[in-house]
Amino acid sequence: MARMGSYGNTAQDYIEKGIDLNELCIAHPAATYFVMATGMSMADAGIYEGSLLVVDRSLRAKHGDIIIVSLAGEYKVKRLCTHPVVQLLALNPAFPAVVLREGGDELEIFGVVTFSINGLR
Repeated sequence: MARMGSYGNTAQDYIEKGIDLNELCIAHPAATYFVMATGMSMADAGIYEGSLLVVDRSLRAKHGDIIIVSLAGEYKVKRLCTHPVVQLLALNPAFPAVVLREGGDELEIFGVVTFSINGLR
């Protein structure tokens, strides 16, 4: 007869301790901002119209990070791709990538998105 192993009741552990979203989502409180997403260009990353994004300005953006950038005076949420060319990727095939060229539009990275929170109702 087979027996199932148990690793304890993880849900019960959380109920007793409680989940503190500040503790879970905010590593650097002085550098953390909350931003409401607009548009659907990042839908394949689970970021939708109205998603609440947790953004950490203290993190250095690296390849693969989802970031908030100011590009030509407009804020955008994109995935940073640094190779083979530097570009900002939308994670929805209906939106084109933005290839960054030296001497092109001025780009400022606002911060790295560390969490996305979505409502269900």
